[in-house]
Order: sequence, then C-alpha cells, then structure tokens
Amino acid sequence: MKNYYMLTGATGLLGRYLIKDLTQAGLKIAVLVRPSRRQTAEDRVEAMMRYWDKELGYKLPRPVVLSGDICQEDLGLDPSGIKWAAENVSAMIHNAASLSFISTSKQGEPWKSNIGGTQNVVNFCESAQIREFHHVSTAYICGLREGVVKETELDVGQKMSNDYEISKVAAEKIVRESNTFDSLTVLRPAIIVGDYQTGFTTTFHGFYALTQLVQTLVRGYEPDATGLVFSENMRLNLSGDERKNLVPVDWVSAVMSHVISNPKHHGQTYHLTPQHPVTARQLLVSMEAATHTYGPKFVGSQEFEDRSELEQLFYDHFHVYSSYWRNDPTFDSTNTQNAAPHLPCPLLDLKKLIFMARVACEMNFQFRDEKIASQVAQPV
Repeated sequence: MKNYYMLTGATGLLGRYLIKDLTQAGLKIAVLVRPSRRQTAEDRVEAMMRYWDKELGYKLPRPVVLSGDICQEDLGLDPSGIKWAAENVSAMIHNAASLSFISTSKQGEPWKSNIGGTQNVVNFCESAQIREFHHVSTAYICGLREGVVKETELDVGQKMSNDYEISKVAAEKIVRESNTFDSLTVLRPAIIVGDYQTGFTTTFHGFYALTQLVQTLVRGYEPDATGLVFSENMRLNLSGDERKNLVPVDWVSAVMSHVISNPKHHGQTYHLTPQHPVTARQLLVSMEAATHTYGPKFVGSQEFEDRSELEQLFYDHFHVYSSYWRNDPTFDSTNTQNAAPHLPCPLLDLKKLIFMARVACEMNFQFRDEKIASQVAQPV
C-alpha cells in the first residue's frame, strides 16, 4: 500500500525538524538525500537522526533513505529506488531549495534547484503516480509589494528584489500549473531562524550572516573603556523602523506537520508568518549585543560617499543582503490561524533575538553532525 510521505531537502534546517515532527505525528517518511563527497546519503541521515535521539532522550524511527538529487532526471534514483517510490510513496513534500540571492548564470543557483529541481520533482510525481503534493514556497514571493499580501495571491505583477524570489515564484507556478495532483498544499514561511527554545540552527543566512559580518569586521579591534568595540559610527541608510518577519524553525515545522498530517487542511495556501514582526533597530541592537560592539546608527535613506574603510568593507559584503532590510508588507495568515489556532507563533522580542544571535556566535556560525561509521540502509 502506498502510505509513505517523501521529503526533499531533508538535511537542511527545516527538513531535519520536519523529519522529527512528521515522524512523531505517526507518518511514514522517506527522504531523498544527496550523498556528499565523504558520506553516503544513509550516513548523513543517520548522523542527523542520532542528534535527535540525543536531544529527545529516545530513539526515533528511521526514515527510508533514497540516495538521489532533485537536479537530475528521475531525481537521480537508481531503478530500485524508482520502483520503491512508485510502489510506496503516496505524497511528496518538496522542501529542497537554494537560498542563493544572486545568480552568476541561468545554469547556476538558485535557478538549477528552485526551477529545474522543482520541475524534476513534478515530473517524477507524474511518472510515479504521486497525487498529493505539499510545496514549501516562501512568503517573499511577494517581492516589493506593499500593503496586505493575501495567501490566495501569487503573481500580481509585483517587482522582485533578487534572484531567489524570482526563482521561487517560478517554482510555485510550475507546481500550480501541473495537472498531476489531486491535492496541492502550498506552505509559505517567512524568514526562518533558529529554534525558539535552544537557538539551535544549521544555516547562517540573513540575520546570522550580518551578525557574522559585524563580528568579522571588528576582529582585532580593541575594546574601549566600555568594554565594547566602537565601530566608527557606521552609518546605515535605514530608518530603523523597517519591519521584518522572522519565524523560529521549530514553530514553522510544527505548523507544517500539523497541516500535512491532517487531510482536512490540505488544498490551501498558508503564510507561516508572525503576528508581530521585528524591526531593523531590534536586529541591530541584537547584533551589537552578541558581538560586543556599538556605534552603527540609522541615517534614513540618504546616500553618502565619504565612507570610512570599515563602512566600505561592510557595504561591500552587505550588498548581497540589501533586499533583506527592506520594509515587509503585511502578510495575511488567515488560513494558518484557522488551521492551527493552538500553535500561535512565539514572540521574537529583543531578548530572544539577542539570545539567538549569541548562540550563533558561540557556534562560530557553523554546524556539522557527528560523522558515523558507514552503514547502508535498504528500502523496505
């Protein structure tokens, strides 16, 4: 009987939480995972599952591991893997994506994974007769829109600010325009950060990348009488009131798992966004607290050419994330609130933002699961 849910992007931050939560919800999970240069797909997944065993204090059931790649035809599966999926998988959870903001070519990322990879996943579902699809998109398919963005809207002619957003709009269109699925659920999280309780994260983009940049730029500077490093009154051409929608990964996974495991919630689009966005000022203060610095100030939208060396270094690196600081629109999340009223998004206040930034600093902005001895698991 076909009763497995197949998950792509399983080894990413959100993917590893989805494995845990979906398994605990009683679903049978198969994961499509690429082998690395040093580890098999099976070993990568087993190392991740052992992390959860340690955190939870008990052993979770293991998912079926399919070694493959969304960027290849038939998802890079060998004949036995294709056969197993066709006979056992009833639903696809497409979570794999590239987070690259800027592309160097149409053959590279994010196009390769987000567009080509999504098309490969849809094609595979068609050939394997997988009729239930759960697509992880992003709230930022809204681009540069202002005002209220509804869950029912996709392409309303909005301008986009980076290649990632453009590629995710195209990916969602691919899924929606397919005639393959009897049930299509679209999940659009905002900017995912670490675990609300522990601060744990495995990816360090956006908020974390900027914190790491500040820490790196002031390395070698001596603290002044305050015990902090003064960063030369670095000027930021923002007001400080710009709103950003950050959401903790454990909450995103909990809501997604609730929606996916309850068929009555299928067939809708969900904005997984907070009721209370954070501000650019809160993000700056949290970064200063985590890196033991002070000095940056908001100067509004004015441009200036007399940048100090430190300012120039900051902006040379900052331009990749320039769109990250824009003021967000208001995201309608009616469907999410109706489906999961018992799972309100926890508040990311200044104290919690500082905590998360400090955890990332303590992790030195990197994480690797412990390597294990090679073992090969077979689909059953």
